Amino acid sequence: MSTGSATVGFLLHDIARMMRKRFEQRASSLGFTRSQWQVLVHLAKNEGIHQAGLADILEVEPISLVRILDRLAARGLVERRQHPTDRRIWLLYLTPAAHPSLSLLREIGEMTRAETLAGLPDEDQARLVAMLNRLKSNLVVACASPVDAKEVSHG
Repeated sequence: MSTGSATVGFLLHDIARMMRKRFEQRASSLGFTRSQWQVLVHLAKNEGIHQAGLADILEVEPISLVRILDRLAARGLVERRQHPTDRRIWLLYLTPAAHPSLSLLREIGEMTRAETLAGLPDEDQARLVAMLNRLKSNLVVACASPVDAKEVSHG
């Protein structure tokens, strides 16, 4: 579907990219990279997860995550605890020192959302979220289905 010169996919991508950029403008003053704040936010929702599981959630290579975790651990924000029955596995937890930073990052996220949605009445915001959830649901179903080779033409 095309809306003028921008397709829905390009428009969604641009909006997400610009929201990340605006968030990063504020978060950088706290000394966090985007990768670091993403790890903190996802870890807050999944404390006690092992490194490979968190890497899957973040869609990054485990070795990349290890470097980020090392930096966060050096700042005293994340700790690794050995799995109780498997010495090869490390479980991840936020330290108490991480919570003030996490609160600030959430505030920055709220400011970014407010800027993004400025001028949209509450009912339009609710309708937008409902439509985006519908798009996501459509894609979840589509991605779970195999692609029929006949759907893809090779010109």
